[in-house]
Amino acid sequence: MLRTALRNVLAHKARLLMTMLAVLLGVAFVSGTLVFTSTISEAFHKSSEKGYSDVDVSIRQDSGDAPEGRDTVSPLSQRTLDGAARLPGTESATGVVSGFAALSDKDGKLVGEGFSSQGANYYAGGNGKGTDARYPMKEGVAPRERGEIALDAKTAERTGYKVGDTARMSVNGPVREEKITGIFRTDDGNVAAGGTLVLFDNATAQRLFAKPGEYTEIQLKAEPGVSQAALKERAEKILPEGAEAVTGKQLADDESRMIEDSMSGMKTSLLAFAGIALFVGIFIIANTFTMLVAQRTKELALLRAVGAGRRQVTRSVLIEALVVGAVAGLAGMAAGVGIAAGLRTLVGSMGSMPDGPLVIEPSSVVISLLVGVVITVLAAWLPARRAAKIPPVAAMGALHAPASTRSLVVRNTIGALLSAAGVVLVLMGTKMDGDSGKAPMGLGAALLLVGVFVLTPLLSRPLIAAAAPVLRLFNVSGKLARQNAVRNPRRTAATASALMVGLTLITGLTVIASGVQKGIDKMASASIKADYTISMANYTPLSPAVEKKLAQSDQVTATSPLRNAAAEVDGDTEYLTGVNGASIGKLTALEFTAGGWQGLDDGKRIVVDDTTAKAKGWKLGSSVQVAYDDGAKERLTVGGLYKGNEMIKGILVDNKAVTPHMDKVADMQVLAKTKDGAGAEAKDALTKQLGDNPAILVQDKKDISEGVSQMISILLNMLYGLLAMAVIVAVLGVINTLAMSVFERGQEIGMLRAIGLDRRGVKRMVRLESLVISLFGGVLGIGLGIFFGWAAGELIAGSGLDTYTLVLPWGRLGVFLALAALVGVLAALWPARRAARLNMLAAIKTE
Repeated sequence: MLRTALRNVLAHKARLLMTMLAVLLGVAFVSGTLVFTSTISEAFHKSSEKGYSDVDVSIRQDSGDAPEGRDTVSPLSQRTLDGAARLPGTESATGVVSGFAALSDKDGKLVGEGFSSQGANYYAGGNGKGTDARYPMKEGVAPRERGEIALDAKTAERTGYKVGDTARMSVNGPVREEKITGIFRTDDGNVAAGGTLVLFDNATAQRLFAKPGEYTEIQLKAEPGVSQAALKERAEKILPEGAEAVTGKQLADDESRMIEDSMSGMKTSLLAFAGIALFVGIFIIANTFTMLVAQRTKELALLRAVGAGRRQVTRSVLIEALVVGAVAGLAGMAAGVGIAAGLRTLVGSMGSMPDGPLVIEPSSVVISLLVGVVITVLAAWLPARRAAKIPPVAAMGALHAPASTRSLVVRNTIGALLSAAGVVLVLMGTKMDGDSGKAPMGLGAALLLVGVFVLTPLLSRPLIAAAAPVLRLFNVSGKLARQNAVRNPRRTAATASALMVGLTLITGLTVIASGVQKGIDKMASASIKADYTISMANYTPLSPAVEKKLAQSDQVTATSPLRNAAAEVDGDTEYLTGVNGASIGKLTALEFTAGGWQGLDDGKRIVVDDTTAKAKGWKLGSSVQVAYDDGAKERLTVGGLYKGNEMIKGILVDNKAVTPHMDKVADMQVLAKTKDGAGAEAKDALTKQLGDNPAILVQDKKDISEGVSQMISILLNMLYGLLAMAVIVAVLGVINTLAMSVFERGQEIGMLRAIGLDRRGVKRMVRLESLVISLFGGVLGIGLGIFFGWAAGELIAGSGLDTYTLVLPWGRLGVFLALAALVGVLAALWPARRAARLNMLAAIKTE
């Protein structure tokens, strides 16, 4: 039986090629993901180790000392630095100050991504005349005074800046023009990943990112023979309150762990899409082995008749699947390594990852091979079992063993129950809160998808019959195509389901994205009357000087900075949003359920969103106890209740109430209304008023909407690209099914040719059959996708985006249906040509 199985694999090489391709693509996706993420993780890990190679102990602010997000004052002063430098076993001590610093290129555009643009100090020792070992100069000299900076070599190469050039930049809003005095080398992981690093002299960096005489970190290097643990123990004796000592090894390990955590999300997403491609491949593998078994029914019956048992027959088919899975798995692993190498080169050319070798872990090889083998064997198990159950006498008498009525009834009953349970769970999920509704909705979606797949043979007849009026236009070819499509419902169902899965996901994602975009548009127009919002490019705090600069413009009629401050409100930590009480009513369009903006500018009132008020038990006129970070306390009165949304919510108070209690005054954004409304001229005027600053975003409502739309489009295009793998696998499935169907119906096609159907008619018959099956899968996929998109939208609306609106993008849905039709047309090219070229006399004599 083993020799028989191996001979069957070699005898059916062409038939199994498409199955191998389907498995190969899925395995390549899995192995490529594993190798690529391992390569990135290892590259960043090595970069982290290199970056901390000269740091044995770091003294920094205790991460658990203050509530997350609250402004804190660094406890690390020059006195702490001097004390650390005198510790026994300390070779050197370096004070570190860092923060956001946006650099513009020679064309005035922001260099790199906002979140990876960093600034830091060049620490030249206590006397200011030494060198900073972290940043060896490649050209020029280090910055020594205000108005001077140094750039990392990679940024200088990208921008074309040289020593002596003047660069425009910004730290928290106002434009700064700095002279470049030096270009340095660095092992900083942020720079290696495509970020920028700008160095200031120590005093300037402290003034920009901390306070004069303060540091955000102190790095110690141990003398030879002194361990990191020993130096850490000594450093702990001089720690000021609110500080902690951490070894360099722990810093590198923590950063590596953070990188692995960030990589895990990407790895999970990519593996999910690989799983979808493999799930689609299961249909193809099962279909292929079902047809192979059907074509070899007499052969298997003869084996049974000469003594082979059921288990032996089943085992022979599974051995074939094992060989196919192993070969496809090996080829997929090799293809995956190639994909990972290509991705590494692509990402590396974009300057967003450190250099490093391709990492192929043994676990990646084992997992990829196991995936290929296990998926193939599992998909082939049911056809193998079905083959073994055919009685030898029945198999000898007929080529096909049609499914019994009882088996179809059982299948349809199971499918109906699964579908009903899935619909019920999805509907339950739409009525729950965001987090609690995710689990039942996810389970319901899975059950419904499986249930529809099980019911697909039942659904195929009425849906394909609906295409009969159109198929009649093609005369005999159209009629034969319809009959062929419904002749074997199981095969049609498996072929169409492969395409259905991909289109379900694509449609659902598109419907959700369209609804989110519409909801954000409605939210922006419903909550903001301001013509423009001004913020930093990376949404870090903005200098109050920006609002003052805007207020000086002749174009601006009203402004309000939005300023966040943490405080104890009735015993709970809350964030107050400071606004300009006199003008905020002209800049927002919030719907008040009680009270309003009146009296907010006296600094003694607050307005609160209805959700917060309900949770706190506040009403109009309620008195609220507020304790600020500086220890000051006062009582404020609730002067208005409004309906909050994701753009504006929480406790709003006049800035004159919160600003005196803030340690460092900064705005999150500024709202501005202009004399002539939003327009190109007004925007240009504001941009020029702010010094053509690349670090500042000046956006009207259309810009906000387009920004969100662009992000959604980028995300959708990425998802489309990943899901294209599933569609490609589905195309292979249609080609495979048609090719084997043509082989199976060779005698029938020969008879049709003999009684007058010409080659063109044969081609048209096969193409129309492919088109009908593909459109059947497309209609099912788009229908399910719309339902899932609606359900997910209801969940989103219940999670906070109240303005979410169901939008059916008919244009894109039409494109998806056309895509399904194109899949059918392309998939039929080779099988149709093969059918038309059959020799009619040879085909008629074929058994």
